[in-house]
Amino acid sequence: MSGKLYIVPTPVGNLEDMTFRAVRLLKEVDLILAEDTRVTAFLLKHFEIQNKMQSHHKFNEHQRVESVTVRIKAGETIALVSDAGTPGISDPGFLIVRECIRQGVEVECLPGATAFVPALVDSGLPIDRFCFEGFLPQKKGRQTKLKELAEETRTTVLYESPFRVVKTLTQLAEYMGDNRLASVSREITKLHEETVRGTLKEIISHFSEKEPKGEFVIILQGKNH
Repeated sequence: MSGKLYIVPTPVGNLEDMTFRAVRLLKEVDLILAEDTRVTAFLLKHFEIQNKMQSHHKFNEHQRVESVTVRIKAGETIALVSDAGTPGISDPGFLIVRECIRQGVEVECLPGATAFVPALVDSGLPIDRFCFEGFLPQKKGRQTKLKELAEETRTTVLYESPFRVVKTLTQLAEYMGDNRLASVSREITKLHEETVRGTLKEIISHFSEKEPKGEFVIILQGKNH
């Protein structure tokens, strides 16, 4: 293989979702860049992959980019993985892809697991057009974003942690009305996978009574549907 950066999705939960091609490439590349080497070590061990790893996360991504592009231009093949799902989707990856493209380095992204796609399809809400927002801003710009999303006519996709999901759903209800339809999925592909559909009021009630656990995907109906 000539020098190239491979973006390799990993399972969001169920290890059976790993593709044959992803396993082969992780065995063949010269180096694996991992968001958390401990998480990726578990994955590599499961698939009997023995390869060199280096950490590549949001705190060191800026410093790593140049050395990585130099190695690829010298003919090495490097794979980028995140802890779960497709790198670059609410995970590190964008900076290195942009720099490789700027420098004429070949980049190839494998198709694979991404949490929001099954959550979106499972929702029962219109998915011919949708808006992916990832995580809402924590402080600065949060209210502005909530006001903006309240007027969005397309189905909206958000990510949220279990610690903030009830707070976020409550704020969404304040801006959109508690009768806005939504679908909330958690633990996608895992043993305790759950999708709760209904109005924001009904979903808030559900997760206020049942302690939220796992990573969440919130799907919101667009305005005026």
